[in-house]
Formats: sequence, structure tokens, C-alpha cells
Amino acid sequence: MSKEIEIKIEGMIYFVRGHKIMLDNHLASLYGVETKVLNQAVKRNIERFPSDFMFQLNRDEFTNLRSQIVTSSPEHGGRRGFPVAFTENGVAMLSSVLNSKKAIKVNILIMKTFTKLRRFLTIESSLSDRIDKLEQNTELIELNSVPIILTYKCIIKVHIFWQ
Repeated sequence: MSKEIEIKIEGMIYFVRGHKIMLDNHLASLYGVETKVLNQAVKRNIERFPSDFMFQLNRDEFTNLRSQIVTSSPEHGGRRGFPVAFTENGVAMLSSVLNSKKAIKVNILIMKTFTKLRRFLTIESSLSDRIDKLEQNTELIELNSVPIILTYKCIIKVHIFWQ
């Protein structure tokens, strides 16, 4: 069961403003509460959520994300404003605001997923650096090989000439 939730959580993490974030409606569905209940709990404890923990998406960010995810339509009772984005720290803080056993369990899974994502991004970055170094070394080898190949061709021509 938790593996299924981890996979679901991975699909709910986005990159916005240089942060890995989760949207309020996704978090609410994971915690088993309505989005407005989650947001009300946050508003009652707003001092726990500075701007690097949570922020409201602007029109462009929302439009970019909407093309990637299914969102509700305002005509069908969906949200009226732009979603609230919670950074990793903001998600961690939510566990102190939503004080239920389910919220704690879900938060643990979310934190593990953020950690796994961070580990993956570190490995990806390391591999990217290695590939760049290999490409640079290959270019150097190619450049250094040109004189050797030309010398070899000259030796072959001289050898053929003297036969």
C-alpha cells in the first residue's frame, strides 16, 4: 500500500520557483481532508509558514502546471483562486498543523519521497558531470590523435615509396 502512495506522491511533486513543491489540493487528498480545511488550518497557523515554506502560484505558474495535471473547472464547483504551493519545509510543517495519525503517516511517506528525489537528483547531477568530463577527455584525445595519425600516414607513404 505505501509503495502505491509513494508512486502517487512522486507524481505530485513539481518544480516551481526553484523549489520542489506540492499543491494544496494534492496534499489535502493525501491527508483525506478538503482543500479548504487544509488551507484554513494553515491560515490559523500562518506564522509557521514563511514564504519559503509556502506561496500562492501566480497565473503563469498555474497555467504551466495546469497543462501537466488535471485540475477542476470553476464551472463545476472547482477552485476559484490559484493553488497554494508547499515546499518541502512547508510540507514538513503541515504535520504540526494537521495533527492526526493519518497526517503523520502521510507526512513520513512524503518526506521519504522528497529524500529519494533529492538522492536521485544528486546522482543525476553527478552522472551529468562525469559525462561532461568524458566528452572533454574524448575531445582532447581526438585533438591529440591528429598529429599521431598524420605522422603514421607519412610513415606509411615513405615506406610505400621505398619499396
